Amino acid sequence: MNLVRIPRDYLTSLVRAWNDFWFQPSDPAVLAAIRICAGAMLFYTHLVWSLDLQAFFGADGWLPRDVVRLAQGEAHTTMWSYFKLDLIAENPAVLWMVHIAALVVFFCLAIGLFSRTMSVLAFAAAVAYVNRIPPGAYFGLDKANCMLAMYLMLGPCGARFSIDRWWKKKRAAEPLPDPPPSVGATVAIRMIQLHMCIIYLFGGLGKLQGWAWWDGSALWMAFANLEYQSFDMTWLARFPRFLGFVTHVTVFWEVFYIVLVWHRLWRPLILLSAVVVHGGIALSMGMITFGLAMLIGNMAFLTPEFVNSVFDPIVERIKPREA
Repeated sequence: MNLVRIPRDYLTSLVRAWNDFWFQPSDPAVLAAIRICAGAMLFYTHLVWSLDLQAFFGADGWLPRDVVRLAQGEAHTTMWSYFKLDLIAENPAVLWMVHIAALVVFFCLAIGLFSRTMSVLAFAAAVAYVNRIPPGAYFGLDKANCMLAMYLMLGPCGARFSIDRWWKKKRAAEPLPDPPPSVGATVAIRMIQLHMCIIYLFGGLGKLQGWAWWDGSALWMAFANLEYQSFDMTWLARFPRFLGFVTHVTVFWEVFYIVLVWHRLWRPLILLSAVVVHGGIALSMGMITFGLAMLIGNMAFLTPEFVNSVFDPIVERIKPREA
């Protein structure tokens, strides 16, 4: 009978672990914190387009629609974007109205006003922008923005640290308890976590296809590239062994992130390494917004207790005063 019971018990525990991983209700605090940061990033990175909106998204700008259509090929017909509409692309006033409306959506998402609705609109708007700008202006930052916006739709991203929550408490006759644990929050966080793991895994495997990551010179080549210099890091040429060591550690971290980040003992070190890697990229190579966007994704591995300890005092300090 043991020959039957042992595999049956194993399969039962496996199914239970799978269900707990995906569907065990969790505190929506982490998702709410990601909403604030991702919403702010969406607002800022799309606000920058305002510096020359017509040139980027107008019908006859730097990337005319005919050029985009040719570059995207068959995919162009399935890549949805309201910027393809003649009414928007060929009328500067309408283009600006649509752009400002998108900025309002991103801002409302960040502050948590009509959070669930804004998360859907924010994702649609972000996708509309990125489906118009390729080729030439589509980077990892845009992909990270869309990824975060997509998963915010899946859970109660406005359950904490939001105008929605403040308004609900203000209208309640009695003090409201903390938001209940949510299955949607768990699913959304798990999706972000797995997406980050996949990003790093394939980023690391892709690096292994380049000789510069094997011989340890890749980091030096990045620092020596004048197009990406925020700070002059060429003084590190005097320490080639250090550069080689850091290069190899970076590849190891990316490839094994998918394994080590799930272990409670390793997780703090892995997340600290993410801060060092993306912080270094942001400060030394000028990609501040990309570095921050990736760190926002890494927030999915923070515990609700830690997030509450950080955000609760901030929310209490800035929330509107009672009349």
